[in-house]
Amino acid sequence: MSFSAAEVERYARHLVLREIGGPGQQKLKAARVLVVGAGGLGSPAALYLAAAGVGTLGLADADTVSLSNLQRQVLFATADAGRSKVEAATEHLVALNPHLVVETHPVWLDETNARAVISGYDLVLDGTDDFATRFAVSDACLAEGKPLVSGALGRWTGQVGVFHGRPCYRCLVPEIPPDAETCALVGVVGALAGVIGSTMALEAVKVITGAGEPLSGRLLIYDALAAEARTVRIGADPGCSSCGG
Repeated sequence: MSFSAAEVERYARHLVLREIGGPGQQKLKAARVLVVGAGGLGSPAALYLAAAGVGTLGLADADTVSLSNLQRQVLFATADAGRSKVEAATEHLVALNPHLVVETHPVWLDETNARAVISGYDLVLDGTDDFATRFAVSDACLAEGKPLVSGALGRWTGQVGVFHGRPCYRCLVPEIPPDAETCALVGVVGALAGVIGSTMALEAVKVITGAGEPLSGRLLIYDALAAEARTVRIGADPGCSSCGG
C-alpha cells in the first residue's frame, strides 16, 4: 500500500516515529474502525483517528445534533444543530482528511443488529452512555473476535479499557448498575470528554500499529478534579454470562 506525496507530508510526524513508521502508517490506512456513539467521546476519538490516517471509519449513531451537545462534542458546529450526527460528522471528518472513507450507520446498536454491523470492522470504539448498547457491542465484539476500546465518563471522572477475548466488558460490569448515571442527569465537564476520547483514539492507534502496550485487560481511571490517574487490572469472571466457561 503506497502513499501519495500529499499523504507522506500529512503523516510525516508518524512516519518518523520509530514505533509507527511506514509499516504502522500502512496498517492505519488499511484499518476499518467503527466508532459507536458520535457524542462526547466519539467526537474527539473520530477526529484523531481521521487525522491519524485510519483508512475507513464507521460511525454508528441515530441521534441528531442539539445545542446542549456542543459543550463537549467538538466534532460539530452550531450550524449543525438539528442535523443527523453521522451526516454532519462525515462532512467535518472528510474536511479534516480527504483520504478518509466514512461509512455511516444511523441506528442504535442492540442485540439484534450489533453483530452484523461490527463484523465488517477490525476494531470497535464504544463511547455510548447506555448500558444496553454497551453490552450488545461487547457481546458482538466477543462473538466476532474484534478488539473493543471502551470509554466512559461522568461529572469529573473518566475511564478507558481495552477488551479482546477474556476478560470482556461484562467481566467489569456484569449487569446494569441500579444507580447508573448519564451525563444528561449528572453533568460532565466538557474538556474531560476530550481527554478520555483522545485516550481511546490513542489506544486504537496502538492496537492497530502494535506500538507499546495497550490497556488490554486493564482500566485507566482518570480523576480530573485531583489531576490523578491510576490503572487497575480487570479479572476474568469465570461466571461471566458472555465469556465465562
